[in-house]
Parts: sequence; structure tokens; C-alpha cells
Amino acid sequence: MTSSSGALLREPSFRINKYRRFCMVLTIVLLILSVLGLLLSWLSPIHAPLKPGLDFTGGTAIQVERICSPSCKSFSMEELRKTLPANAVVQTLDAGKAISVRTVALSPAKSGEVVESLDRVLGPIQASDTQINMIGPLLGSQLLRSSLLALIVSFAGIAIYISLRYARLYAAMALMCLIHDVILTSGIFAWLGLLAGVEVDSLFVVALLTIAGYSVNDTVVIFDRIREQQQVLPDLTVEDQVDRAVAGTLKRSFYTITSTILPIIALIFFGGESLYWFAVALLVGVLIGGWSSIGLIPPLLPLLGGKLPSKSSTNNPELAA
Repeated sequence: MTSSSGALLREPSFRINKYRRFCMVLTIVLLILSVLGLLLSWLSPIHAPLKPGLDFTGGTAIQVERICSPSCKSFSMEELRKTLPANAVVQTLDAGKAISVRTVALSPAKSGEVVESLDRVLGPIQASDTQINMIGPLLGSQLLRSSLLALIVSFAGIAIYISLRYARLYAAMALMCLIHDVILTSGIFAWLGLLAGVEVDSLFVVALLTIAGYSVNDTVVIFDRIREQQQVLPDLTVEDQVDRAVAGTLKRSFYTITSTILPIIALIFFGGESLYWFAVALLVGVLIGGWSSIGLIPPLLPLLGGKLPSKSSTNNPELAA
């Protein structure tokens, strides 16, 4: 016998609630490590949960194109950094044919001196392709506020959607899942900022929004399958229904995660340095989102004893509670 979606109504081959304690312990440990990284980053000279990039702090960005004919002159990164202002961030682009320097706000004269230093160390550069961009601190703070607002609005929209489609309990659980994903992804980048000086910029916020959309999509699939089990087998316990739902979506989740991370991995290796950490954030977030949809929400649901309302009973306050 099969359900409407073709899921076999037999003993599930995998029971996620059998590993509930492991899932909960792993989740708690990861959250503690992430929050610890955010706190240490705040207490360090960074003075923020994450090391902010030029987009948020303001400053000067200089990019030069090298004249490589027939090949680019070799240079030492240590020698280059000695000629630049303190705390300058240097990136090589296009296999070393271009160099990007981000530093604190500089006057036009100081920016010109930096370009001259780059010319001496890197060899001849194309003056016509030199780019000098200045981002004021006011613009950076405005971008930070806009980024936080975008995250809050997206979370609120997701909560409203799931409340209308399922129940308030499930909206709260979906938000818990999203907050979990954001904290873990941010925690990893907090540690990267402390240990490797990795900065976050506006692309990191884009990655968080993308992760939120991906995670809630996986969570909604689990919710739909649980509701299907409750309609077909209403006499089963919530734990049995959840186990069947997860077992029925494992293969789909694996294929979805795999098909998502493959292009992200390609972006990491071939997307250039400007997109490298954006792609890393996406990869980390997709893996965490896939885990939370299977290892966080399903084990918690039986503990809370919630029943999903059927589609025909969504207006029944007793079922929707």
C-alpha cells in the first residue's frame, strides 16, 4: 500500500528519533561553539560579532591591473604589505593579473602614494584601469542597517507564511531552525575572522538570505510529509509519523543538497577570490540547513507533542493551536 505521494506505508528503514539524544547534543555543542566564537570576536580588537569588511566600516578600495607581457612579474606578498598602510587587506584577482587593496579611508594624495607603491612592487600597471573607490562610514552603517532589516523582514515573512499554512507552533519551529542556521554560519565566520582575518561584507548577508530560503524550503517539505502521514495514519504516534516522514524524504534531501553544493563547489574553485568567501558561506549554510531540517526539527516535534492541522481543518482553532 502507498500514500498519495508514493511513500510506502511500512516500517521506516531509518528512525531519526532513535538518534534524538545524539542530534540534540550535537546541536547544542555546535551552538555553544558558535556563540563562543561570536563573543570572543566581540571581546577581541574586532569589537563586533563578525569582522566587518569595507562595505560596513567604510574606507578606500584600490584595484590595479598589471601589464603582463608575456607574463606577470613575480612578487612577494610580504614585501607588498610593507609598502601598504597597516591593516590593509590584499586580494589577488584573475590569477594575479589584478590586485585589490582595501584599507581605511585615505586622502586622494595617500591613495596616489599607494598606487605608486603597487607599481614599484608589482611591475608596470595599467594606469587607465586603476580604480579608486571610497566608501564613507555613513554609507557603511546604512548598509548594515539595511542588511539587518532584510534579514528581519525575511524571517517575519517566513513565520507568517508557515503560520497560515500550518500552525503557530510550526512557525516558531521554522524560525528556530532559521536562527540555528544563521548562528552556526555566523559562528564559523566569527572563528574564521579571529583565526584567519576573514571579513564579512554585503555578499555575506546575501548568502544568509539565500540560506534562509533554502532551509525553510527543506523544512516545509518535512512538514508536508508529516501532515500526509497524519492524514493517512492518524492513529500512529507523532514520533512514528515523524520517523516515516523523514525516512520518506531522506533520498530527496540527499539529491537536493548534492545538486545544490556541486555548483557552489565549482564557484569556490573557479569563481575568483572576490566570490570565494561568499561561496564558502553558501556551502556552509546549505550543509547546516540540510542538517537542521532533518536533525533538529524532527527530533523536537514529538517532544512538543504537536499535531499538524490537516488542509481541511486549518481553520479549526483546536487543531491549529
